[in-house]
Amino acid sequence: MKFSSLEPFVPSGKNFEASKQFFMQLGFNVNWDAGDYVGFQKDGCKFILQKFDNKEFAENFMISVKVDNAEDFWKEVSEKKLPEKFGIRMSNPIVQPYGKEVNIIDLAGVCWHFVE
Repeated sequence: MKFSSLEPFVPSGKNFEASKQFFMQLGFNVNWDAGDYVGFQKDGCKFILQKFDNKEFAENFMISVKVDNAEDFWKEVSEKKLPEKFGIRMSNPIVQPYGKEVNIIDLAGVCWHFVE
């Protein structure tokens, strides 16, 4: 048996519409929209944004996304001023034992690890 993909359901936090806008500006495209669930994709990465607000859950949920270049990713997000526009938090690129990464805490509190 082959597993072909993994698409986590990601909580939106209090503002579902703002979360949708954030992920679109981050570079994800909407594949489908079912009202309280939206399928996002960028290249081979997919996830489902769920209209769900549970701070404790979101702040304990993490996702790792592989990127070609963490410095370039950081620059692109910084140039779009996404932290200022959406109130997200973003780290500078940092070297970890598993690679260079940029962390983003999204609107709900989910920690996204963008790892080179």
